[in-house]
Amino acid sequence: MGVTESSGVDRAGARAAVLAIDAGNSKTDVAFVGADGSVLASSRGPGFQPPKTGVTAAVDTLAATVEEARTKGGITGVVEHVSACLANADLPVEERQLTAALHELGWGRTTQVRNDTFAILRAGVDEPRGVAVVCGAGINCVGMLPDGRTARFPALGRISGDWGGGGGLADEALWHAARAEDGRGEPTALAAALPGHFGLDSMYALIEALHLGRIAAARRHELAPVLFATSAAGDPVARSLVHRQAEEVVAMATVALERLGLLDEEVPVLLGGSVLAARHRQLDGRIRELLALRAPKAVVEVVTAAPVLGAALLGLDRIGAPSEAGAALREHYA
Repeated sequence: MGVTESSGVDRAGARAAVLAIDAGNSKTDVAFVGADGSVLASSRGPGFQPPKTGVTAAVDTLAATVEEARTKGGITGVVEHVSACLANADLPVEERQLTAALHELGWGRTTQVRNDTFAILRAGVDEPRGVAVVCGAGINCVGMLPDGRTARFPALGRISGDWGGGGGLADEALWHAARAEDGRGEPTALAAALPGHFGLDSMYALIEALHLGRIAAARRHELAPVLFATSAAGDPVARSLVHRQAEEVVAMATVALERLGLLDEEVPVLLGGSVLAARHRQLDGRIRELLALRAPKAVVEVVTAAPVLGAALLGLDRIGAPSEAGAALREHYA
C-alpha cells in the first residue's frame, strides 16, 4: 500500500480532516470527516470499475462523487488525509498506481489507497487488528495489525487460486445441474431449481437462454440464493458446494491469521459481503465449526456496518485522532 504525501499544500479553509472513500463495483460512498469524528458531508455515486471503463474514466466518476459531497457540505481547501478503499485495487502495484492518480487531484495532504476489503475489516474492529473474509460476487481476505503489517491474497479469481463467491457458486451450481440433467453427473435438485428460477423447464433451456443472451450473464448471480435454498432443503450436491465454500473461507482466514502470528490468539475473524452477511445457516454454521477446530481462539462476527466507516476509521488512524473520534464516527453510522 502506498502513501503519497505533498509538502507545502495550502490548507486554508479546510474544515475536514479526512476524506473517506469506499468504492465498490456497484456503488461509491464518500464522507468528509472532522478530526473529532463528525461527518461533515457525504454522498453516494456509481461503482468503481477501472477494468471495464479504464482508470481515467473510473477516477473521473469517483471525483464527481467527491465534488458532490464537497459542494453539499461547503467543504473548502484540502484535508489532512485521503483514505480510499477501492474495489479492483487487488495488487499492491495497483494500489500504488491509484494512490498516485488520486493524489494528483489535490484532495489531501496525504493519500492512501487500499483494497476495499480493508474497509470492511476496519469497520468491524475497535483497533486495526484482525482478519476479514469478504464473499460477495467473488471472495477475498485481508488481515492487519496496529503496527501496519498486513496479510492478503491477490484475489483475482481462479488464476490466483480462488474458489467461490456468489459468481463462482452460481457457475458451480450450473455445472453440476447441467451434468445431472444429461446423465454425466450425480442427480441433484439443482437441475430443476435453477431453470425454475427463470421460469424455464429444463437445464437445456437455461443453457440456451444464457448462451444466446436471452438471459443476461449478469443475472447468474441470482442463482447463488437458489443454491443455498436447495442445500437447505437437503440436496447433497448443493450442500457439498456450500460446505466447499465454508472450507475456502476458513482456509483463507487461517492462513492470514498464521501469517500475522495470530493463530493462537483471541482475535476477530470478520465475515462480510452479500453471501456471508446473509447468514445462511449451513454456511455460517460450517464456517464456525471449522474455525473452532483450526483457530479455536478466533471470535467470528458478521460485519453489517457501512464500509465507508472503515475507510474513515483508517483515515483517523493515519492522522492520530483520539479514540473518542472513532467512537463518535461509529455512533454516526450506527
